[in-house]
Amino acid sequence: MTAGDTRTTGAPFLDGPSAANGFLGGHTALLAASYLRVTGQPLIDPEVSAADAGRWLFEAPFAILSHGTDADPLFTYGNRCALRVFELTWPELIALPSRLSAEPINQAERARLLARVRDHGFIDDYAGVRISRTGRRFLIRDAIVWNLKSESGDYCGQAARFEHWEPLPTTP
Repeated sequence: MTAGDTRTTGAPFLDGPSAANGFLGGHTALLAASYLRVTGQPLIDPEVSAADAGRWLFEAPFAILSHGTDADPLFTYGNRCALRVFELTWPELIALPSRLSAEPINQAERARLLARVRDHGFIDDYAGVRISRTGRRFLIRDAIVWNLKSESGDYCGQAARFEHWEPLPTTP
């Protein structure tokens, strides 16, 4: 367990992904193993070695985000694409409650979403409006949201993957 590892504590990683920390390879492994378990599909190109998986995921052309298990969970991971889309630095990301990245949704929709993820382990058709640090609104489509679980089945948070987003007009 490394300092700031979210797999059991929910606390955010203190340092962003880099060669010095293996691009947070432990968390990358959790993301990839959980994704494979629930979807049956690899998150990371199978041709990529385990040693290079963290770097590959951080540089992937799609967005990956995760949050921990607290009542109001903070983001625990975002790859370079997610940081760019949300206009955040690593320190800003891990200080942000994940709920603040989205416009408020009604309780019925929230309950439906959480029930689907809980019942199925993941959903692969999520769409919703998100908000960047600067207030820019954008629509994500076809996002996959899944539960993060350790090898022993402990719940470690949730993650999302999306590659389709489009800017929305600003509201006066």
